Amino acid sequence: RYFLVGSNPAETKYRVLKIDRTEPKDLVIIDDKHVYTQQEVRELLGRLDLGNRTKIGQKGSSGLSRAVSAFGIVGFVRFLEGYYIVLITKRRKMADIGGHAIYKIEDTNMIYIPNDSVRVTHPDEARYLRIFQNVDLSSNFYFSYSYDLSHSLQYNLTVLRMPLETLKTETTQTRQESFDIFEDEGLSTQGGSGVFGICSKPYEKYVWNGKLLEAVKNIVHRDWLLYIIHGFCGQSKLLIYGRPIYVTLIARRSSKFAGTRFLKRGANCEGDVANEVETEQILYDASVMSFSAGSYSSYVQVRGSVPLYWSQDISTMMPKPPITLDQADPFAHVAALHFDQMFQRFGSPIIILNLVKEREKRKHERILSEELVAAVTYLNQFLPPEHAIIYIPWDMAKYTKSKLCNVLDRLNVIAESVVKKTGFFVNRPDSYCSILRPDEKWNELGGYVVSTGRLQTGVLRTNCVDCLDRTNTAQFMVGKCALAYQLYSLGLIDKPNLQFDTDAVRLFEELYEDHGDTLSLQYGGSQLVHRVKTYRKIAPWTQHSKDIMQTLSRYYSNAFSDADRQDSINLFLGVFKPTEGKPHLWELPTDFYLHHKNTLSLSQTRRSYTYWWTTGVLKHLPLPFDEVTCAENRRKLTVKKFHKYEEEIDIHNEFFRPYELSSFDETFCLAMTNSTRDFMPKNVGIDPSPFTVRKPDETGKSVLGNKSNREETVLQRKTAASAPPPPSEEAVSSSSEDDSGTDKEDEGVVSQRSTPVKVTDTGDNTKITENVVQSTKDVYGVNLSDVPSEDDLAIYARFVQLGQSQHKQDKSSQQSCSKHQLDRVINLIPISSFSQDNIYEVQPPRADRKSIEIFHAHIQAGKGTMQPLGKDDFLMYREYIRNRYL
Repeated sequence: RYFLVGSNPAETKYRVLKIDRTEPKDLVIIDDKHVYTQQEVRELLGRLDLGNRTKIGQKGSSGLSRAVSAFGIVGFVRFLEGYYIVLITKRRKMADIGGHAIYKIEDTNMIYIPNDSVRVTHPDEARYLRIFQNVDLSSNFYFSYSYDLSHSLQYNLTVLRMPLETLKTETTQTRQESFDIFEDEGLSTQGGSGVFGICSKPYEKYVWNGKLLEAVKNIVHRDWLLYIIHGFCGQSKLLIYGRPIYVTLIARRSSKFAGTRFLKRGANCEGDVANEVETEQILYDASVMSFSAGSYSSYVQVRGSVPLYWSQDISTMMPKPPITLDQADPFAHVAALHFDQMFQRFGSPIIILNLVKEREKRKHERILSEELVAAVTYLNQFLPPEHAIIYIPWDMAKYTKSKLCNVLDRLNVIAESVVKKTGFFVNRPDSYCSILRPDEKWNELGGYVVSTGRLQTGVLRTNCVDCLDRTNTAQFMVGKCALAYQLYSLGLIDKPNLQFDTDAVRLFEELYEDHGDTLSLQYGGSQLVHRVKTYRKIAPWTQHSKDIMQTLSRYYSNAFSDADRQDSINLFLGVFKPTEGKPHLWELPTDFYLHHKNTLSLSQTRRSYTYWWTTGVLKHLPLPFDEVTCAENRRKLTVKKFHKYEEEIDIHNEFFRPYELSSFDETFCLAMTNSTRDFMPKNVGIDPSPFTVRKPDETGKSVLGNKSNREETVLQRKTAASAPPPPSEEAVSSSSEDDSGTDKEDEGVVSQRSTPVKVTDTGDNTKITENVVQSTKDVYGVNLSDVPSEDDLAIYARFVQLGQSQHKQDKSSQQSCSKHQLDRVINLIPISSFSQDNIYEVQPPRADRKSIEIFHAHIQAGKGTMQPLGKDDFLMYREYIRNRYL
């Protein structure tokens, strides 16, 4: 048999799993219910080693040998022979959220469980194994031991604040874990030493190894279950004058109706759409780690295929196969199921941003728009008006081709209105500075305000045909707008507005482009073709050749390798299960029946055509049903009791591990992008704020060449620093795109157009002396008509000499000077009238009697009691009248 020994990060507690290897086709796992210490585990393994040797005292191949060291179990899978166990053998830390590490799987190992002596071979087993391993687990699969990646930060932090009394009563009734170690030790009898922890079920839609863990889910302790997500995870550090702010982007790809570009379009019969990805941007102050004491903010948006029955036939070998609607759906049944899911998870309003083409010579993409409008109109009839689905159509391709319109300006307007409607999540109340300096945009913000902060209600759902290039740019603009509000809510900027060409936006743009490239590779087979720079029309001319290569790569992938990838995904996710006597996966003409369950069996319950939402969802809107305290949601939660000094709930010990020798490789294993190191110009004397607009070639990533280039860069930086404040974001981006269309010549223009601060050439008549580096025009913004006259220069020279010789004394007399004499030379008088004034205490100034009388008179006047005027007041008033009117 195999023994799996698992430990906590501190290696103070161990659990043991026994896997029987004598069963050829069944999985027999015994979970040892005892929690071992390190010493007990060593003794146990020592006894097992001794007991399994063929002869007493013999060492070597017999006895107990280590098969593999791993970081977690992905799951158990069976094809036509026995079960395999999939283990994570390499991991890499990708992000950190409140001290909870998020890891990327770097390598896995599949081990066949049954012994060779009982193995029943099958000729097709090797082919199934090859197809299964075609899903590369080392590319963009993520897991965390202590943070639930399948849920949003808002859900995780809301659940933590759920009233515990209601949960305690439910837990005592259903003692789910009777073998829990603390209950065995009688911890519950010790009054006041127990701490309750809440554990929620993962959201199955975004879990990719749910089917692989299904066989053991109800057998083993939940600490063995490690849920993985597929998508993207990236983290960057934004340094604001040394204060570390972590910007994290997590994308969760749906495991329902998952697949490749042309093979998975539209939706299935259960309302799951193709290429559905939930993107969450998390912002938090990394100087305080704890979830309860720190400042955390997040914003969620979704992308996904148009929720209709539609497909594209790729057998024609055309770059753009025609779009066909496969089934008539007059009552919008599929769209109803899809939006019902969204109401449950996100609340209202649901906002659809449809970027599909509206005007075409040959009807192609417009087919989808017309059907989607009809579906949304039908569904909205039955919803209360305040919770209706909001539909925003916008033909992004048409605006991109136009020379007069600016794509990002229009997207910015849409983004502002969307964020105002949905709001965002922040776990602390409004800061005092936003009450002192209220902003109009902040007061109009939607969402749900609670005593502990704000909740996001509703979500933006963006789609084009593929949900790749156009969608990623639109999501970036909405994310950029939300980022400004998030920074404002944490008191880091004074207005909820961010401009392009600042270090903060460049860092965020790079994060979003990595996110877009990764999702595009997963679904389309190539990186993004059109990026944010393409729509800003500042992309360099070399980008066009890259775009052509990406288009060709995407076409090749769709034509030749997508079918194999689709088979692998179907096998990995358990959509297809190999069975003896039934057709093999590669013999199926299509996987349509696997994804559409209603084609194989009719459902007994028919949903209402008018009341198309789940019972109870409307009652709690705009709040999402999943986050409301009700009996159904409480069943998804498990309450576990801990000792209050337990390592598992002590985030400080878990993260910093003060009891063990730390290696620098492990402590600094997360090398994230840093705004100061990677984006801020390397020159001294410039504004270090990440919210200062800089020139496009002025980032830390641009390599300075020879001396002349370096001087030129210095000149440009100084010019940018001394120039008048840059125009607003709308003005900047409009100047970048007013006169550029989609013609090759226009697109090839280098990026000077979008620069908000321009280096203007000085006129020929300006004379510059050899010593001066900058022209007067650059420094002061005006040209001097003539060089100053000789008389003026002589006066200036005398003035300089006076300044240099002022208080000048030779060193010998200075040393012999007494303190009294020095006081006469340098007499510093404090400007403040406070006698003692520092950061720790302030002593109020002494007010004389006359000042106190004036102040009291002022207070009385405010209450309506006027002081009688004296003789001096009359004389002063008479003098005023004489001078003013006579």
